[in-house]
Amino acid sequence: MSDFLDAENEEMALEQLHDMGCTDGLPVVIPTQERVIRCILASGLDGDMVLGELGPGMGIATVEKVATAAVMAGCKSDYMPLVIAAVKAAAKPEFDLAELQATTHCTAPLIIVNGPARETCGPVASGYGALGPGHRANASIGRALRLCLINIGGGRPGISDMAIHGHPGKFTYCLAEAEEESPFPPMHTSLGFDKSDSVVTLLGCEAPHSCLYSDNADDPEDAEKLLKILSVGLTNIATNNAVFASGMALVCLGPKHANVLARSGHSRESIQQRLWELTHLLKADHIRYGGEFGKAFRDNPEGTYPAFKVPQHILLMVAGGIGLYSMVMPNWGGAGHQNSAVSVQVESDFFCAIPGLGGA
Repeated sequence: MSDFLDAENEEMALEQLHDMGCTDGLPVVIPTQERVIRCILASGLDGDMVLGELGPGMGIATVEKVATAAVMAGCKSDYMPLVIAAVKAAAKPEFDLAELQATTHCTAPLIIVNGPARETCGPVASGYGALGPGHRANASIGRALRLCLINIGGGRPGISDMAIHGHPGKFTYCLAEAEEESPFPPMHTSLGFDKSDSVVTLLGCEAPHSCLYSDNADDPEDAEKLLKILSVGLTNIATNNAVFASGMALVCLGPKHANVLARSGHSRESIQQRLWELTHLLKADHIRYGGEFGKAFRDNPEGTYPAFKVPQHILLMVAGGIGLYSMVMPNWGGAGHQNSAVSVQVESDFFCAIPGLGGA
């Protein structure tokens, strides 16, 4: 077990944690031994079990340390399988966490939850305001990962976290796919998992970019117009994906927009393909606006280039309420693995319900 801090009361303990730089700037639940043990027991795992290393500090993420972050974030013990899966995903080498934490870009790990764990380890919201306030699971699960990145990974603003501006998703960034509202199979099935699997997918993203489109079922170009709008949001020349011509991004379709595409005969794969085609951009614009990055095309300035290497690098999910909006989340696209998405199956079979101990 870890060493313990001492304080006369919880108010003083909170101030001590703030002074030590162990919080995200907001008040936290004091991680007493009893509370942390409760979350460890709920995980069904040994407290000293290693889940991976978190950069840039390369701290060892044990179940106990992750449980401590979960308590501080206000998680119920029910949420532990999702928090653990998110930490495992962040620790995967292909996620490039050390570089993501240290970049000057405003990127934060977005947690996407698919499968039965949306309810059994939540509920994790997927509808109206899923990325906003009022949803305890979303808020505290995303915050638990951030506290792990601070206290285990060593990501601290202006020291090792060099984001020039950051964005609010660096406090918490978590939602579930609205699988019941989607006309397409769940996102995790396109990533190689069975529909019955519970999966956490992690992608380093900018803040959501709103895409407004008023659909018209009588317009034969309805779906194509929507896809064009989404493509502009994904890869206008201000985005990293457009300038770096690498990385991945997420399209979060509102249910209404998803139905526009479905009634036009689109599948997830055909949407990805068409968005990939629409995000082939003019080399001339890249040369003009891309600064030092524009050098890549100066010897061959004619024609277009793909902002994404392959269509599958445009992830597609359905979430949100019914209305005129979808969201796109461009990403950084840097580091050795180009800031790739990583998916981890949730080991909820090991979850141990602790009677009377479901609270934080």
